[in-house]
Amino acid sequence: MKKGFDNDKYLQMQSEHIRERIAQFDNKLYLEFGGKLFDDYHASRVLPGFQPDSKLQMLLQLKDQAEIVIVISAEDIVSSKVRGDYGITYDLDVLRLIDAFQERGLFVGSVCVTMYTAAPEVEAFEKRLNGLGIRTFRHYKIPGYPNDVARIVSDEGYGRNEYIETERPLVVITAPGPGSGKMATCLSQLYHEYKRGVKAGYAKFETFPIWNIPLKHPVNLAYEAATADLNDVNMIDPFHLEAYGKTAVNYNRDIEIFPVVNAMFELIAGQSPYHSPTDMGVNMAGNCIVDDAACCEASCNEIVRRYFKSLCALKNGAQVQSEVYKLELLMNQAGLTLGSRPVEQAAHAVSEKTGGAGRRHRAVGRHRHHRQDRPAAGCSRLGAAQCAEEAGRHRPGNGPCLCGRHRADPDPQDQLSGQQESPPAHR
Repeated sequence: MKKGFDNDKYLQMQSEHIRERIAQFDNKLYLEFGGKLFDDYHASRVLPGFQPDSKLQMLLQLKDQAEIVIVISAEDIVSSKVRGDYGITYDLDVLRLIDAFQERGLFVGSVCVTMYTAAPEVEAFEKRLNGLGIRTFRHYKIPGYPNDVARIVSDEGYGRNEYIETERPLVVITAPGPGSGKMATCLSQLYHEYKRGVKAGYAKFETFPIWNIPLKHPVNLAYEAATADLNDVNMIDPFHLEAYGKTAVNYNRDIEIFPVVNAMFELIAGQSPYHSPTDMGVNMAGNCIVDDAACCEASCNEIVRRYFKSLCALKNGAQVQSEVYKLELLMNQAGLTLGSRPVEQAAHAVSEKTGGAGRRHRAVGRHRHHRQDRPAAGCSRLGAAQCAEEAGRHRPGNGPCLCGRHRADPDPQDQLSGQQESPPAHR
């Protein structure tokens, strides 16, 4: 596949921009890390040239300044919530992450248990971590969260949480999965830092959606396809447009929560350093696309791959009809036509030749043999069998780009006035 993304440029620009954001505050930045730190195969599929461990490599460039805090919800510990990709529970994944970070020379400062409730499973988990030399802290449920801002930003809200003791200028807040309380942990820490006279800052690092490419660019549509189960929707950031007169892409949940987060900033620090949710981000990926056509083609293939994957899941009895509908809409938005790619034509030819049965069992066997079920990063405490990676993480067959919209010929309503320069702050 043709290279569409300059990974070396990305590592240099991204690490430098995070250093600049640290300096913007009192040499203390809490950075919420979204998405996958390890094995980001979605990014590598839609941005050919992006390495699956790019985020990790970027962190390694900052390792002398950075420490990592992993957060996990007590509710997820008690319910034994399982990661869909690795098939392991969230508490075991925390151990996997600790191993993976430490093996690469990154400092894991502590683990924070959010929405803490006293339960044998939670206490056993904390004890296990303490036995490994990992400090644990507790953050509690706050009545009225996230809308009762006055209570949240008070001694009865964030003030009840334990202050996580950190040592380094950059504190990376990460988690096994969504809903773990990363943002709340960051804001709680800001509350305590300001109480201690430290004017710390907060920023968010997520690769997608990419803020400075068109809303309907295939790369951003592929992000919606990847989060079809969450029903995330990319949108033009109205706060950014009002503040700067420039369009930027964000997604619905960040836009919806921004007024609340902004009000919290004002109560904590006296004023908010940000004018939009896009401002809070530090993502530089859009500046490192070097071949837009290659990224368009790869992203279109990814949308089709996820569509067929959802159809397979539906055929096997999974309740994913709403995902299928969402992906069909995205296919239409991307101008994709089924049956035009060489890999699809070959599959249909085999199906017609064999009466629809194909060589299913042999095909499955070949796929499993090709995959070799390699273990995920950081499995030394878990065992490789518990960390088998998700089936279907293979790359789709390369075919012609069927997408009618891309940055070279965008929808006029989606055009970002050709902006590639950085606004005052960005995702």
